[in-house]
Amino acid sequence: MDGLPSGYRPNVGVCLINSDSQGGIEDGEDPKLAAMRELREETGIVSAEIIAEVPNWLTYDFPPAVKTKVNRLWGGEWHGQAQKWFLMKLTNDESEINLANGEADPEFAEWKWASPEEVVEQAVDYKRPTYEEVMRTFRPYLNENGIAAKCKSAKW
Repeated sequence: MDGLPSGYRPNVGVCLINSDSQGGIEDGEDPKLAAMRELREETGIVSAEIIAEVPNWLTYDFPPAVKTKVNRLWGGEWHGQAQKWFLMKLTNDESEINLANGEADPEFAEWKWASPEEVVEQAVDYKRPTYEEVMRTFRPYLNENGIAAKCKSAKW
């Protein structure tokens, strides 16, 4: 994948917005297709369209305790994650959202619509600079009352 820094696990990020207002990439998978697949697998959403993309890979390093856990779970020696972020618009109503959509171990425990500022404020410290960059990039696509979906992880 072009521009992917070595030593970082390739990953996609999705910022979902309401039209009124983190998954891994498989070997050889296009990041846009991975983002759509991850959105479906983790939230049940199939009615969304990509409207913007952060042009470059954004990276963050894992703190030592997280690095130990994820390297054991994922098998490898990862410094952190390199993420390709996409802004998507929900094209159906939110009744489509189903966090317990059949996965044995759901990624998220709950979701809500949140302002970009709230998304950044609630990010864990080591991911906050990435979230700040994502929100800066997507700000022109959000109206003054712009909100994005915020999911609370059940795993991390």
